[in-house]
Formats: sequence, C-alpha cells, structure tokens
Amino acid sequence: MHTLVLNAGYEPLAVVSFKRALMLVLNNKATILAGSADLTVHSANREFELPTVILLARYVRVSNSRAIPVSRRGVLRRDGHNCAYCGRYANTIDHVQPKSRGGRDSWENLVAACLKCNNKKGDKTLAEIGWSLSFTPKMPTGLSWVVRGAEKVDPVWSNYLALANAA
Repeated sequence: MHTLVLNAGYEPLAVVSFKRALMLVLNNKATILAGSADLTVHSANREFELPTVILLARYVRVSNSRAIPVSRRGVLRRDGHNCAYCGRYANTIDHVQPKSRGGRDSWENLVAACLKCNNKKGDKTLAEIGWSLSFTPKMPTGLSWVVRGAEKVDPVWSNYLALANAA
C-alpha cells in the first residue's frame, strides 16, 4: 500500500509508504485527501483510514531541473525491456558510443540490449558494424518518471495526477 504525496499547491511530489504518510499526518505536516475506507489502522485511542493521497501543510520547494537520474533499471524501463538492435527481450544495457571511445553514461547514449547483441557489438560503434537504432534514445518524460515511485498508479490518484497534467 502506497500513498501519493501532493505539495501544498496540489502538485504530485512522491509516492511513499502508508506508514510514512501516516506519520506526516500524525505530526500535522499533512492532511488526508483520500483514504481507503475498508483498510484502517488503530492506535490506542484513534482509528485512521489508510491514506491513499495526502496534502502537505507547507509548500516544499522543488528544484526546477527535475532531471531524472540515469539507471540501468530506468533504461530498461524506458525501452520496454526490448533490445534496441534486434527487438528481442533485453536484460542488459549498452553504450551506443562505447565508454572506451568517450561515450558517457547518459540517457542519450544508453539503450537496452539483449545479451547476444551486446556481446556481438562489444567495443564497436554502430557505423563500424553497420547497425542502426530504430529510435533516438533520450531522457524519459511524464509524471511517472518525475514523481518518485509512481510507476504503478493507484486508480484513486488519477484525479490528482490529471490536475498536474492539465497545468
């Protein structure tokens, strides 16, 4: 069970565990906007719905860049676990421009690759082996990438995420 955290301006910030969300509510740092009526937590003298969406009481300043950090998992997710070279299932990542030739660890230089293609390509450039990419690798966009943990969207969150998309 996870909880969507909204900034005081109703913009999505992150997805946290229900325990963390409940602690924010109990410390008067957030209020519950939506909860799961059938799931409750009991304390010594109170009963709480498990929060599914909370609103922070104070605005949290977020950096403008919102750059998404590069990770192996992120590259595989961006490419849908499909090999950029042959289209089969991919479980490794490959540097389009090899690191030994100045290639960097960036969204634009990393693609998902199957083990066979990754080994075949090795330390060569695409031009050297006559391969090409069917797409141009780039940094992913969208709320599920900006909001930490929003890969699996709870149906209750859709109204709050729609507000962010409209803005």
